[in-house]
Amino acid sequence: MNAYRSKSLSFPWPPLLYSLAVIAALCLQRWYPLPLPFIWALASWVVGALLTAFAVTLNVWAVETLVERRTTVLTQRCSAHLVTTGPFRFTRNPTYLGYTLLTAGLGMMIGNLWFVAMAAAAAALTTLLVIRCEEMHLLSRFGCEFEFYCKHTRRWL
Repeated sequence: MNAYRSKSLSFPWPPLLYSLAVIAALCLQRWYPLPLPFIWALASWVVGALLTAFAVTLNVWAVETLVERRTTVLTQRCSAHLVTTGPFRFTRNPTYLGYTLLTAGLGMMIGNLWFVAMAAAAAALTTLLVIRCEEMHLLSRFGCEFEFYCKHTRRWL
């Protein structure tokens, strides 16, 4: 695909991908349960609660940053500005990182380890279906500025 002809996404894939990941994790737990030893249940809940709180905070911070910069939050709209402040200083995709951590964290809180596996699968699909297209769009809109940003900021962590 030519970067200079790329368009933003036409469908909001991330909510669908992570919703399907949650549904798949619930089904897998029902058909092929992964028992969590009792001794690890409390630790898993604590780690899950921390991940969930961090994920929600990260997503709220990312949305606030995008709104402050007067650019779109929606993946199917063109970006008005390249945002490199707030959580975007640390990761190029803080909302997708937040979705991934939220999915894994909720799974750990309820003791369903399939959520962790499905969060990883959703992150991989998000990279293939969403992030690469978004990066082409941003490259076509912001050129060298986006390339410089990519060299200094990681895609996920």
